[in-house]
Amino acid sequence: MRPRHLALALLVIVVWGVNFAVIKLGLVGVPPLLLAALRFVLAAFPALLFLRPPKVPLRLYLAYGMTISVGQFAFLFTAIHVGMPSGLASLVLQSQSFFTLMLTAVWLKEKWHVNQLAGLLLAAGGLILIGSAHGASMPLTGFLLTIAAAVMWACGNIVSRAVGRHGPMNQFAFVVWASLVPPLPLFALSALIEGPAAMTAAMQHFGGETLASIAYLAWASTLFGYGVWTFLLSRYPVNRIAPFTLLVPLVGLTTGWLAFGETLKPVHFIGGALLMVGLLVNLFGAPLFARLQWKRT
Repeated sequence: MRPRHLALALLVIVVWGVNFAVIKLGLVGVPPLLLAALRFVLAAFPALLFLRPPKVPLRLYLAYGMTISVGQFAFLFTAIHVGMPSGLASLVLQSQSFFTLMLTAVWLKEKWHVNQLAGLLLAAGGLILIGSAHGASMPLTGFLLTIAAAVMWACGNIVSRAVGRHGPMNQFAFVVWASLVPPLPLFALSALIEGPAAMTAAMQHFGGETLASIAYLAWASTLFGYGVWTFLLSRYPVNRIAPFTLLVPLVGLTTGWLAFGETLKPVHFIGGALLMVGLLVNLFGAPLFARLQWKRT
C-alpha cells in the first residue's frame, strides 16, 4: 500500500472516530432527528450539482437512504442524546458487521464459516457484558438504540450489495444522491416526535458550534470519508482496507475521554475487548481454523 494511500486511510479513520464526539457537540443545540436531517441536506447540496446520479433503480436509492441513513443515524443520534457515551457508541456500533453476517445468512442464504461463528459468539458475549453494565454512565435505552443503529447499518450493507450488482459506478456520487432521501423523513419524524416548537427554537438559536458540527458531519464524515474510502476500495482488495475500521473505536474512545471525560467501567473494557477480538477472528480467523482442521485430518 502506497504511503500516501495509507495516510489517507488513517486520516479517514480519525475523521470517523472523532465523528461521535462531534455528534455529541451538535446535540447541545439541536434535537437529534433534526440534526440528522440537516446533516444530509448539507451532504446533498451543493455536491449533487457537480455529479451525475448513477444508473441505479429508484427503489435502491430509497432503501439505502431509509436504512443506512435514516435508520442508522436516527437511532445513533438519539442514543447519544439520551446519554450513550460517544466513545462507547463508536465501539458498540461495530457490531454491525455481525448483524450483516446474520442478515446475509437469512436473506442471501450465505453459509457461515467456523471463524465467523466463533467471532459472532465472542462479539455477542462482549455486547452482553457491555449491556449488563448499564447505569448512570450508560443508560440501557442508549445502548439498545445504538444496537438498533448497528442493525440498520447492516440492512444498508445488504442494500449496498444489491447496488453493486448494477455494475461499476461512481459510489461517491451514489452516496451524494442517496442523501436526498433522508431529509424529508427525518424532518417529518422530528416534527412528530421532537415537535415544531423544538425545531423552531433550535433553528432560531443556531450558533457557530452547531453549524460547525453539521458541516463536519456532512462534509468531513460523509463526503470526504466516503469519497476517500470509495477511492481506496477501488484500488485495493476489500480485505486490506476493511480492517482499518477496527481503529475507529480506538479514536472514538480516546476522543470521548479527552473531550468529555468519559470513563468506562472495567466490564466495558472487557466487553469491548471481546467485541474487538470477535471482529478480528471474523476478519482474519479463516486461515487459522483451516490450519487447525488440516492438522486434525
